[in-house]
Amino acid sequence: MAQCVQSVQEFIQDSFVPLVAALCSEEAERLTRKNNLGFSELVKPFCRLTSEVHMRDPNNQLHVIKNLKIAVNNIITHSPQPGGIRKLLNDVVSVSQPAEGLVTNVITAGDYDLNISATTPWFESYRESFLQSMPASDHEFLNHYVACMLVVSSGEPEPVEQFLKLSQEQHRIQHSSEYAYPKWFIPNTLKYYVLLHDVSAGEEQRADSVYEEMKQRYGTQGCYLLKINSRGSNRGADEQIPDPWSQYLQKNSIQNQESYDDGPYTVISNKNADHLISDGLDNDIQVDGLSNNFKAHPLQLDHLSDTSSSFDGTDYIKTTSSLHESKKTSSGTPHGACLTLTDHDRIRQFIQEFTFRGLLPHIEKTIRQLNDQLISRKGLSRSLFSATKKWFSGSKVPEKSINELKNTSGLLYPPEAPELQIRKMADLCFLVQHYELAYSCYHTAKKDFLNDQAMLYAAGALEMAAVSAFLQPGAPRPYPAHYMDTAIQTYRDICKNMVLAERCVLLSAEILKSQSKYSDAAALLIRLTSEDSDLRSALLLEQAAHCFINMKSPMVRKFAFHMILAGHRYSKAGQKKHALRCYCQAMQVYKGKGWSLAEDHINFTIGRQSFTLRQLDNAVSAFRHILINDSKQPAAQQGTFLREYLYVYKNVTQLSPDGPLPQLPLPYINNSATRVFFGHDRRPAEGEKQAATHISLDQEYDCESSHQWKELEEQVVAVVNKGIIPSNFQPTQYCLNSYSDNSKFPLAVVEEPVTVEVAFRNPLKVPLLLTDLSLLWKFQPKDFSAKHNGATKELACGNDMIGAEVIAEFLINSEETKMARLKLFPHQTGELHILGVVYNLGTIQGTMMLDGIDPSIGLQAGKLVYNGMSVRGRQDLEIQGPRLNNTKEEKTSIKYGPDRRLDPIITEEMPLLEVFFINFPTGLLCGEIRKAYVEFVNVSKCPLTALKVVSKHPEFFTFGGNTAVLTPLSPSASENCSAYKTVVTDSTSVCTALMSSASSVNFGLGTGSQPEVIHVPLPDSVLLPGASIQLPMWLHGPDEEGVHEINFLFYYESIKKHSKMCHRVLRHTAVICTSRSLNVRATVCRSNALEDEGKGDNMLVFVDVENINTSEAGVKEFHIVQVSSNSKHWKLQKAVNLSEDKDYKLASRERGKLCFKAVRCKNSGENYTFADIVFGNEQIISSASPCADFFFRSLSSELKRTHAQSNMFQGAAKQSFDEAVRLIQKCSEVDLNIVVLWKAYVVEDNKQLILEGQHHVVLHTVGKEAFSFPQKQGFKKILGNSDWEDLEQESSEMVLLKFFRPENTSLPTRPTPEQLSNLIKTSLHYPESFNHSFHQKSLCLVPVTLLLSNCSEADVDVIIDLRHKTTSPEALEIHGSFTWLGQTQYKLQLKSQEVYSLPLKACFVRTGVYNLGTHRVFAKLADQVTLFETSQQNSMPALIIISNI
Repeated sequence: MAQCVQSVQEFIQDSFVPLVAALCSEEAERLTRKNNLGFSELVKPFCRLTSEVHMRDPNNQLHVIKNLKIAVNNIITHSPQPGGIRKLLNDVVSVSQPAEGLVTNVITAGDYDLNISATTPWFESYRESFLQSMPASDHEFLNHYVACMLVVSSGEPEPVEQFLKLSQEQHRIQHSSEYAYPKWFIPNTLKYYVLLHDVSAGEEQRADSVYEEMKQRYGTQGCYLLKINSRGSNRGADEQIPDPWSQYLQKNSIQNQESYDDGPYTVISNKNADHLISDGLDNDIQVDGLSNNFKAHPLQLDHLSDTSSSFDGTDYIKTTSSLHESKKTSSGTPHGACLTLTDHDRIRQFIQEFTFRGLLPHIEKTIRQLNDQLISRKGLSRSLFSATKKWFSGSKVPEKSINELKNTSGLLYPPEAPELQIRKMADLCFLVQHYELAYSCYHTAKKDFLNDQAMLYAAGALEMAAVSAFLQPGAPRPYPAHYMDTAIQTYRDICKNMVLAERCVLLSAEILKSQSKYSDAAALLIRLTSEDSDLRSALLLEQAAHCFINMKSPMVRKFAFHMILAGHRYSKAGQKKHALRCYCQAMQVYKGKGWSLAEDHINFTIGRQSFTLRQLDNAVSAFRHILINDSKQPAAQQGTFLREYLYVYKNVTQLSPDGPLPQLPLPYINNSATRVFFGHDRRPAEGEKQAATHISLDQEYDCESSHQWKELEEQVVAVVNKGIIPSNFQPTQYCLNSYSDNSKFPLAVVEEPVTVEVAFRNPLKVPLLLTDLSLLWKFQPKDFSAKHNGATKELACGNDMIGAEVIAEFLINSEETKMARLKLFPHQTGELHILGVVYNLGTIQGTMMLDGIDPSIGLQAGKLVYNGMSVRGRQDLEIQGPRLNNTKEEKTSIKYGPDRRLDPIITEEMPLLEVFFINFPTGLLCGEIRKAYVEFVNVSKCPLTALKVVSKHPEFFTFGGNTAVLTPLSPSASENCSAYKTVVTDSTSVCTALMSSASSVNFGLGTGSQPEVIHVPLPDSVLLPGASIQLPMWLHGPDEEGVHEINFLFYYESIKKHSKMCHRVLRHTAVICTSRSLNVRATVCRSNALEDEGKGDNMLVFVDVENINTSEAGVKEFHIVQVSSNSKHWKLQKAVNLSEDKDYKLASRERGKLCFKAVRCKNSGENYTFADIVFGNEQIISSASPCADFFFRSLSSELKRTHAQSNMFQGAAKQSFDEAVRLIQKCSEVDLNIVVLWKAYVVEDNKQLILEGQHHVVLHTVGKEAFSFPQKQGFKKILGNSDWEDLEQESSEMVLLKFFRPENTSLPTRPTPEQLSNLIKTSLHYPESFNHSFHQKSLCLVPVTLLLSNCSEADVDVIIDLRHKTTSPEALEIHGSFTWLGQTQYKLQLKSQEVYSLPLKACFVRTGVYNLGTHRVFAKLADQVTLFETSQQNSMPALIIISNI
């Protein structure tokens, strides 16, 4: 149980006090009414004695009475009615609520920290009122009147006569059979005569004389003169007099109202009364807490005129009206206005005098009389005593037969019965705190009652015996709890008297609590809960809960459970505030412990009770908790919760319609998943037109792709800004999400929509319908061009600045996550802040809710039927930025950066480009050339300029060179729909090269430029608003087969420079699937022959072409139509081994080999020389677009690739190259590029199509094979995937070793012997056969010329040694031996690219075949000290035939 203000001893003593009746004359009542008080009310605050009182017990021992209290009540001649008592108790509990600053106990038990009210004043008030309002009963005398005060005013004409009248009235009420109520303790009731004197108005002398007369008539101890009203009522309240009555009058007014509500029906049979009490009328509880019976009860004040009662109604009506007057005025009017502090003391003195001189002597005398009877009984045997009892009381004739008497109450004793005299003595002893004697009497009476099976009497004796035993000073015996248990069981089960059982429980529970027997107390309290009284059950359950929490080991869950039960019963009893309090206290235990269903029930009840009490904010909060937790309730229950919530919310919003929009709990919003998109939605494809993919909210975020786009943008910005990226550069982000960099304010353009995608999740099993859904925003207009800030405008700046799209209906099915895309249309520059979303939350019709939504029902306007219950509210979008982790402080603490995706800056108008691709293919052969068109449209109101496109794959496409737009296509090309520029060839020019030249600058590849950034050739470089232009675009199929994603980034600017946004970009991703076509390999070798015309340096080029097409694309055969070369230093001169048939076809899996002669170009400028060897009737001009474009682009990407590889594998060694080494290496380098142009014939839909294409082979080194496709891919094809992966792994490991051990790479790299042997090229010129007459001359001299050609760019020192002899016998046998005549060694210096002719003579002595290639040539660079000297290779044997004539 909760803590009480009083101790248990004080509580019991105050519950059983001597009762004194008060009977006042009209005039006396009028005097007290001056103070707005009745007589009994006037004396009530002074009824507790402040000093000890002494009296003698029957053994003449002095007995001390401490803290004695008496009760003075008006005489009421009818028993309190059950309905009235019930209403009284209901009112007492409802007016007693926890105070605002009520002290709470914080109880820590395990994981729980509970705030629980330390006291329960409503329970104490209930208990006090319950005990005071108990009707007097015949089986006990505790609430029978012991004495009666007769009060008369001194101002009456004949006070003594008035006393006589009142005395007769009292005698009539006590002894007349007409009055069953009130009950009197003994027939000879003490009468105490009080003369009331009004000091301010009455005559004091007269009062004194009347008092003297009274003393003579009634004795000095039987009367008293009480002087009151020392202050006149008309005086101002100058001094503040304390008001001791206020604490009593609240209860009294309720009690008095109760007492008289049942007015005239004073005579009600005991049977009826018992019936009313036992049946209980609390079963039909309405919302206001009153039963139907009580509301419709006829006992109302308007029946007071009924004179059916047999007592004198005048006093009664007078008293009633005065009491009701008191009730009306008690709340507002001050009490005791005519009383001074002296008057207070007089009243206190009066009560003491009455108690000392009148009441206690009377009680002492009565106890002695009763004790004498008891002593006389003790001296007799039981059998004799029965006769004595008959003599003492006459022949006691039971009213009914014994069988009939054994009903709920057992026997009914007459008032004079000896057993009742014992009980009477026990009760008197108990009232004056003589508990030892009281216990003895109760114990004796109990035995007699049990012997007679008078169960009601026995239960009463047991009850008071237990209480007396507990209250005995010094505790000579333990508290007999079993007495109480027996009494409670008897009252409840046998007597069916719940009122007496309840009193027993209240007393016993308090006693057990004082002994810390909380478990027993709780069991006792719970045992008395029943269906007949909800209020009683609620109070007892609440006290039981407090018992559980106050145990040594608090039982927290039992506390919570019983609090819930108490709350439920409070609710049934109409005590809404107490019900709400109980549920709230229990919620502390269930909250957050996973008891979701219990939590839902509690929150739902709290919500309902709060709503009933108009605590709307609490109601909303409770319902909100039900909805936002992951509810495990079935769909129907969730639907109920939601409807209740909406109903409550609607009431809240109606109270303050102009207030701020409330925060709604549903649906959930995943803030971090919010995405923001700037710009218009992409236009779909129209026919052959395919719009640029750009970016949209339908695309998934790809981190790698995002990084690539950023790199492309940085690349083009660097080119535009002369190689430097500006410090204020901000990559364009059209779509912001949780992965993008949101640390800076994003930029949006005026008149272009801002789309916010909000992720809604419905956690419930019932669908939610959002209507009128739109964004909530704040806008601050600013003029960025004028460089000053405008005035800040809040939300009310209107649609003229920001237009908002409203979604009329948005349905989210049960447990569904759904995205809503909401748009804003900014019409002015400034700072926009998107705050959240605003919408009406509602549900659709109930039938759909229970069965779920038919999936066929789409979100169509006007098709959804909702139940009309919806509330308007908002939810804020608050996005937490990324956690900061850069500095030490940030790493050691939890800090988050800003996320500004919802705070865009609206900038000035910018141009807007749309790009469409016409006839853009999705599939190509490797190397295929296809012509498409690109349409550029400016859909804004601003002209755009500086249009560029950047891509990581510039070799994939071209817009043509600078001359391409001006050069019309040749007639033959247009006839054949060829992508190339062609010229019809002359039949004589077969197999010989046709020359042309071109500069890389013409194709956008000048020195220092980035090949990835391509300028789009717009006329006048400007695209006006609304204008569109179509440009041709040639595509070149990538050399590797497979699916290729090729990213294009279109960059453009406004003509007018802006402070915030400098440029815009448009993205496009093309997906091309390529299939195999041709595989081209090429090798270059030095030719042995040196041309006669001086510097004639020539080489042989071998080209292998293989058809690796698998015929999947329907390609029948490939025709090689032309082979072209382009280089700054070399050119193809002619084809060597071409057959007579000019048509060069390759069917599937066929391979062909071509051999060409290449010679050095005459011009060595920056221009490239193009040489075309045509195998058909048309020459494709390889120096024009698009052939040259793709050549230059592939060349630049090839250079980029080899440069990256050399960086990777050579590292630091590359930097340590000696100049000499570089010169030597250059000797074996050739920069010759081969372009193989082909046509393929494809049959598609019974139509033959001609496909065209070109493959590039870049030849770097003499003797080294080059490929048209990346070499890695070739190896992969040969080795297979698994072997290739192993090889890749090994190579990566080798690179890592080189990386971690740089000493290996720091060694100076020497040129290879192969590179050194290519410094000088030698050639012997001699006759193939020589005829000599050995008969005429024995020595044959043959002139031989040795041609030496310096292949390097530097001067070379050459040593020719002719002394070398072939030592191998096989060579001697085959070729024989000869001798060189003249010098055996020559030392020469050859200038760069010089060809030197050295005349020699060979001497033969006989005929035969001889090898002249016996000389050795050594070479070194002229200015090098270190000799990289090596023998120069001889190409092949130089055989001469010597014949004899």
